[in-house]
Amino acid sequence: MKKIFSTLMMALVAVAMMGQQPVITFEKTEHDFGKIHEEDGRVSVVFNFKNEGMAPLVLSNVRASCGCTTPTWTKEPVEPGQTGSITVTYNPNGRPGRFQKTVTITSNATEATTRVYIKGEVIPKPAKPVNKYTIAVGDINMKTMTLDLGTIKKGEIKSGELEYANLTQAEHKVELATNAVYENYVVSQVTLESPKANETGKFVFSMNTANTKLYGPVEIYAFVVVDGKKDISDTYKLTIKANIVEDFSNLTVEQKQQAPIIESAAEYNAGKAAAGKTIKFVFPIKNIGVNPLEIRRAYSTDDHMTLKAPKPIKSGKKGAITVEIHTQGLNPGSYSREVVIITNDYVNPIKKVKINFDVE
Repeated sequence: MKKIFSTLMMALVAVAMMGQQPVITFEKTEHDFGKIHEEDGRVSVVFNFKNEGMAPLVLSNVRASCGCTTPTWTKEPVEPGQTGSITVTYNPNGRPGRFQKTVTITSNATEATTRVYIKGEVIPKPAKPVNKYTIAVGDINMKTMTLDLGTIKKGEIKSGELEYANLTQAEHKVELATNAVYENYVVSQVTLESPKANETGKFVFSMNTANTKLYGPVEIYAFVVVDGKKDISDTYKLTIKANIVEDFSNLTVEQKQQAPIIESAAEYNAGKAAAGKTIKFVFPIKNIGVNPLEIRRAYSTDDHMTLKAPKPIKSGKKGAITVEIHTQGLNPGSYSREVVIITNDYVNPIKKVKINFDVE
């Protein structure tokens, strides 16, 4: 009987002691940040709690499950009936994707260990322009200095763009300097003339082939002007390329039957000359078609050679391509170079001829 009474008394004492302890209760134990942007930086939430016990509540430790989450909390004892708070801050930098973190609270409450939770999803920040714009042009940067518009049929208009970025912390003035020779068939535009820090813009070029007599490979140049500084060095030079071809798609059957036809040997020997001298050479081409054969362009990619084309060649007649070979800078030896003849022969609009010569 005494043993039963002793056990009952101990239980009553324990209950009495529990009634004298602090009790921690939270308004909420979980917070969902939803979607947050990495570039916006840290986010925080406050977990409020109340001491519903009969003794002062003391939080001895509050720790997060990882270093990306930082808690701060009420350090003073919280009296019965009073409130305190725990602020939890999450750093999303370098942590794209979903996350869920735990914060563990240790105190002198009846429940010595409690937990609160945060979760959400980090939207990664866009790649910095420095990752893409690697070519320095004064105080701006570009991805590339060359725009290739590809093949353009005569009479068509084609546009393209080159991107630039301001990677400095200051605002800059951006312009283009172009040659007036190009203005009748190439229009240029700057989309953002005063880019601020990390802003991007574009140089837009539009080529109207109807406004030029050029055929074949074309290169034009423009120069980037930053803050009024004009520089024609390669550092600031943009190259715009295109290949202008004749459009034969609408020829009728009759027009095809009446079309000109170019005839030429595939190879010629231009002779020889002493180093530093000029070789002048003429080779024939013939029109074996009906309508006049028009030489749109005759050229070589070798800077040592210049070509002159004849006037339109009538049916059954011959014309001549004049070639001058400037041997300055060439070592003695045998050479072979290719010339290209662009005509209105719809079957064979591009004729290639090899020219052989010797430098003594």
